[in-house]
Order: sequence, then C-alpha cells, then structure tokens
Amino acid sequence: MSMKRTNVYADPEDLAIIKEAAKRRGISEAEIIRQGIHLAAMANRVWDEPLFSRTFEGPGRTPSKSEVRDTVAEAVRREAGSGSGSAA
Repeated sequence: MSMKRTNVYADPEDLAIIKEAAKRRGISEAEIIRQGIHLAAMANRVWDEPLFSRTFEGPGRTPSKSEVRDTVAEAVRREAGSGSGSAA
C-alpha cells in the first residue's frame, strides 16, 4: 500500500505515551500513529448503506420476547425458502 506523508501537531504527553507503547509492543511510533489515524477515519466515515437495512412491520408498541422470536423465525423461513442456500 502506498502512503502519503503528512505533518501534524501533537501534544507532547500523547507523543510520550506513543513512544512508550511502541517500545513495549516492539513496533514503530509511526505504526501506532497510522493505526490511530485509521481508527479516526473509520469512526468518521459516512457509509453508503445503513447498518440495518431490514425493517419489520409491527403493532406500534414494544413487542414481547416471543413476538420478536416468532417474527425473526418467520423471516428466516421466508428467506430460506426463496434463496438458493439451505436452511439450518
């Protein structure tokens, strides 16, 4: 993977923690900083698709445990019957 160089300002205390962690883990300080940048990028990413794309129709109240179980089981049966995979 190609990388691009950038400059950032960091708190000296944070840099000291990174230096210690790099020594303890046996990796470079730059690798820890890259990991932090990746985590920040992923935390702020806007996804193209919603995390939960399925919706279930309901009565407009919080369903009971048995209603949830039955609804999910029915959806699994429907999907298994219409798909090419085998049901468990």
